[in-house]
Amino acid sequence: MDVINIFLTGELGESLDDFVHDQRRFTFDRLGPDGPRRLVEGPMWAFVDWVMDDLAGLEMCRRLRADARTADAHVTMVLEEDDAEDRRRALRAGADDYVVGPLTRTAVLDRVLALQARGVERHATQRFDAGALSIDMAALQARWNGEPIPLRPNEFRLLRFFAENPNRVLTREDLISGLGKREPPIDERTVDVWIGRLRRAIKSAGGGNPLRTVRSMGYVFDLN
Repeated sequence: MDVINIFLTGELGESLDDFVHDQRRFTFDRLGPDGPRRLVEGPMWAFVDWVMDDLAGLEMCRRLRADARTADAHVTMVLEEDDAEDRRRALRAGADDYVVGPLTRTAVLDRVLALQARGVERHATQRFDAGALSIDMAALQARWNGEPIPLRPNEFRLLRFFAENPNRVLTREDLISGLGKREPPIDERTVDVWIGRLRRAIKSAGGGNPLRTVRSMGYVFDLN
């Protein structure tokens, strides 16, 4: 089943359940200033509030366009009122279109479904490159300085999540949530098994050990 990722900057993103329509699953999440906190696999739709608690909506649009994870997302600016100058500023900042809030679950789904029916759909970035590491999402292949890294599906997704969140401590809970493994519940120690396999795979490809353990906290992927 195809997945459509819908991110909202307001609290609505945390309160909505998945929705299945025409062999597609629509998932909802909250979008913060640092971008998605989980993997985005499949088309992404972002609804950005004009006014946010910690960041202006226009700046959020610019960040989405500058972030390789979200550069191809379909971005809708949620305006407080239908103002012509605000519409122009939103589009200049990188928004694809706009609506006048407040948003509801029905309004979000209606808009996404209507635009999809017209063929307006973007897909998640298919390639990630950072230093010696390259990840081809379409081919499910990662390489270190051109050398293939032999990975199982779980470890491939784990590497991608680390690569999208480099040089920061990620707890086991962060990793489980980021990989979309919350249901059914997973023992946090299972993460240690994934980490061990990933470390061995990177080492076998000549990448050494960029995965650093931070005692009592989690793991850091040191990526220059």
